[in-house]
Amino acid sequence: MSSELRAGILQEVATGVRRLVAPNPGMMTGPGTNTYLLGRDAIAVIDPGPRIDAHIDAIAEGAGAPVRWILATHTHPDHSPAVSALAAMTGAEVLGRPAPEGRHQDRTFHPDRILDDADVLKTAEFELQAVHTPGHASNHVCYLLRKHRCLFTGDHIINGSTVVIDPPDGNMQQYIESLRRLKDIDIASIAPGHGEVFTNPYEVIDWIIDHRLEREGKVIAALRKNPASTSMELVAVVYKDVDRALYPVAERSLLAHLIKLKDEGRAVNDQGRWRQG
Repeated sequence: MSSELRAGILQEVATGVRRLVAPNPGMMTGPGTNTYLLGRDAIAVIDPGPRIDAHIDAIAEGAGAPVRWILATHTHPDHSPAVSALAAMTGAEVLGRPAPEGRHQDRTFHPDRILDDADVLKTAEFELQAVHTPGHASNHVCYLLRKHRCLFTGDHIINGSTVVIDPPDGNMQQYIESLRRLKDIDIASIAPGHGEVFTNPYEVIDWIIDHRLEREGKVIAALRKNPASTSMELVAVVYKDVDRALYPVAERSLLAHLIKLKDEGRAVNDQGRWRQG
């Protein structure tokens, strides 16, 4: 299998697991959103992506068997809007967690079955366990394909960059805790929502945790040297290794770090200006 992700090309990434990349490449989505098809005789679809008719048709045609279940890792607009159209087309059961309040949420997503942590979808071909992983989104769920120990991570872990943690729904403390929790699960590979499959899952998880905590250290140092600064003023200090065009996006994750530090008593917010606690 080629390592190059190409929209519209159905690729087998594990036994009984196929990937179809949505044609929505971009700064936040990389090559596009990964849609996964599980099974051969009855199909489960994970993250059918944005509502793009050609992609929805490609999922239905590429399935090669009835689509019985549709799952969303979360309800951001590049992951779940195609669910309702695909469900209407196939009659499949929709599983996941409802959209929380706030911006950038897909209000068309209405699960037939709400998945709590450790709930399992059992079929004749596989068992898929829900792992609630709040942080990037409060309703984020990863899915563990038990037989192959493959974890479908949506935007909890992606390949090619780190994810944005956007308050108030995004929560840095929960994100790091959710990452640490994954280390207690027997995982052989990670199938991310964007980018190629990882075959070194624990190294990847440790790297992300270390990267976030290193960034947090830079936030603390910046507060010490630049008291009474706004979150946007701190971006140029904390994210000086990042292209300035990305500062508005970086500011959201920086704010998530600041809120975490505030909750821990290590930072103080005075009318939008931050100082060390």
